[in-house]
Amino acid sequence: MFKAIEWVESPQEAIRLLDQTALPSVEKYIDIIETASLVDAIQRLVVRGAPALGASGAYGVALAMSEAARNNWTKDQLQEAIQSVRDARPTAVNLAWGVDQVRDLVPDGIEAVLTAAHLIAEADVANNKKLSELGADWILKKTGKDKVRVITHCNTGGLATVGWGTALGIIRELHDRGALEIVYADETRPLLQGARLTSWELKQLGIDHFVEADGAASSTILRGLVDVAIIGADRITANGDTANKVGSVALALACQRAGIPFVVAAPASTVDLDTATGDGIHIELRTDSEVHEFQGMRATPEGVKGFNPAFDVTPFDLISAIATENGVAEPATANDPRVMETVVTR
Repeated sequence: MFKAIEWVESPQEAIRLLDQTALPSVEKYIDIIETASLVDAIQRLVVRGAPALGASGAYGVALAMSEAARNNWTKDQLQEAIQSVRDARPTAVNLAWGVDQVRDLVPDGIEAVLTAAHLIAEADVANNKKLSELGADWILKKTGKDKVRVITHCNTGGLATVGWGTALGIIRELHDRGALEIVYADETRPLLQGARLTSWELKQLGIDHFVEADGAASSTILRGLVDVAIIGADRITANGDTANKVGSVALALACQRAGIPFVVAAPASTVDLDTATGDGIHIELRTDSEVHEFQGMRATPEGVKGFNPAFDVTPFDLISAIATENGVAEPATANDPRVMETVVTR
């Protein structure tokens, strides 16, 4: 078993990360002892996935406190370091949420912060398992099938969480029930998270699957090769719009045309009730080199500009269901502009 993120005390206080940029070729762990290194790791996608970023935010506050104690930082320096963690990935609301959950405990000392961070990590695993059960129940009832064929996008398993997974957690639950026939895993830009990470997890779990190019996904759906699409989310707005890895909205459009469910799975902490619609979500632009280069070699003409958004937004009316640990919402059939409010507060 692997752990994407954990707090370690020895040989010194650190956040231990499974380096997801090295998978599947190499399984290696990195001990992060400085806040700047954590920010870099988050931005390079060494650690990624909304729930895992929530834990990173909480543990990042403790890391900043440890670094402050070693270097005799002022209170202002400590707060600047904490803020740098909070701002490292603006699209993913869970990172800021994780920081905010423990930030007020800083005056109480590092042990108080760590206790709260550990609780966040433990709750993530429990929440993921619950939403997976609820999501699987909804899918089997909606499709009316004993076994379903699934398409998924990006990576949403144990690598993207503290444990178990969200969209991939539902897939695991379906597999454990004997209700899963096959999975189509999109390769997923920008760093092939589906081809490298989702396939790695599915293989470890013994789940039969294909890896396909992102450009093949819509055709796979329209040809009737799958029964349901299940993806995760980095932010869900009050009306049910969702931001997820770029390419997600293409699946939603194809699902609507094919008349099959498009399901989003995420913990309630991913819901941002302060953002009314997807228009308010900041979409991160990544470096041009990820478009222009392949394994360090230039693939496009010199001087050509690259456009590399990391996320896209799927409008609520293309989403059949959003599964959280608190329940399943159906934003496409709801009239309430704050459709997610009842799920968050349930």
